[in-house]
Amino acid sequence: MSGPIVDDPRLVAEKEGLGGLVNLYRTRLAQGELGQVPVVIGLVVIWAIFWWASSGAFFNPLNLVNLALQMAAVGTIAVGVVFVLLLGEIDLTVGIVSGLCAAVTAVLNVKMGFPGPVAVVAGVAVGMGIGVIHGVWITRFGIPSFVVTLAGLIGWAGTLLFVLGSTGTLNLADPFITGLAGTFFTGAVAWLMAALFVIYIAASGYLERRARIVAGLRAEPLFFIGFRVLVVAIGAAGAILVFSEDRGLPLSLVFLVGIIVAMDYVARRTRFGRMVFAVGGNAEAARRAGIPVQRVRLAVFVIASGFAAWGGILAASRLLAVNQSAGSGDVLLNAIAAAVIGGTSLFGGRGSVWAALLGIVVIQSISNGMDLLSFEPAVKQMITGVVLLAAVTVDAVARRGRAQAGRV
Repeated sequence: MSGPIVDDPRLVAEKEGLGGLVNLYRTRLAQGELGQVPVVIGLVVIWAIFWWASSGAFFNPLNLVNLALQMAAVGTIAVGVVFVLLLGEIDLTVGIVSGLCAAVTAVLNVKMGFPGPVAVVAGVAVGMGIGVIHGVWITRFGIPSFVVTLAGLIGWAGTLLFVLGSTGTLNLADPFITGLAGTFFTGAVAWLMAALFVIYIAASGYLERRARIVAGLRAEPLFFIGFRVLVVAIGAAGAILVFSEDRGLPLSLVFLVGIIVAMDYVARRTRFGRMVFAVGGNAEAARRAGIPVQRVRLAVFVIASGFAAWGGILAASRLLAVNQSAGSGDVLLNAIAAAVIGGTSLFGGRGSVWAALLGIVVIQSISNGMDLLSFEPAVKQMITGVVLLAAVTVDAVARRGRAQAGRV
């Protein structure tokens, strides 16, 4: 007598109607295939808790604009971290590189008189150069990325002190540099940007659905895509209304979302992005398939350091200064935590660039909410650590579920 039939995702997908679709999503959830949906649900719960605990102060326009400014810099750094994690690698230097490149920008502008745009481009270029050094050492000599970037963490920290010299702190006054985090949009411009974002979400969902249908794969019903677009539209409209009650939509947040949209396209729609996922999934199989594994690794570390540099410059723009502690503290840990909490696997080959945005919103919301409630720094760090551990545990359990499903 045969045993009970276990639902396989492929069999569930063949069922028709809403019930079949619900069963499909339930199976995908059990195997960790729902992407960032659990993260979004967790974020809503976090917001509800802090809204209740702070008597509504968490959603005060001033606090939400500050929250957007706080997450822009580390969120940008987390975008680069996502690509490194997709390879199954690690980069421990993104925090200190962000501070070093901000210092280079400040020295060129304040001490040497270079125009703001030139200094910013030079700072980003230095970051990408550092990424080349990391990538070459890792690929040419076969040294694990953990060891190379651990050495870099120490060495670039010393370089930061050398670049700043005896001054220690440099105040920024250049309008271009300070305007990166000090510019806000209101009125028609802010609404136009929100509309463009909603249109992108709608077009992306529709085009992906059409591509899956052409390939003979199961696609989401238009109703689900329309519902998701409606939720995004309501969220975007609400954000603009709230931001407009304070200073407006921050330019730094526009930068962050724009970077995520662009890099999400690179990751999911380009040959390079597919190679990154292939190398992260199985480097040896990718090599045998003709993928230049070492060049992909090199390019990813350049991307990570480049975004670290840009994130550091955004942080300096918000603080109007660069000092010897730039890029230190919890910058590195928060960038990695944002990528992991957002759903990027530490084991490589699985994740999304949108993980950077969702993860940093979670991290910064927790930090901001606990500041409103006057939590001690020690408690903040412990809670953040628990959230990170929970995210990694979910990833490990989901990975085991996918492995078991593959053996069925």
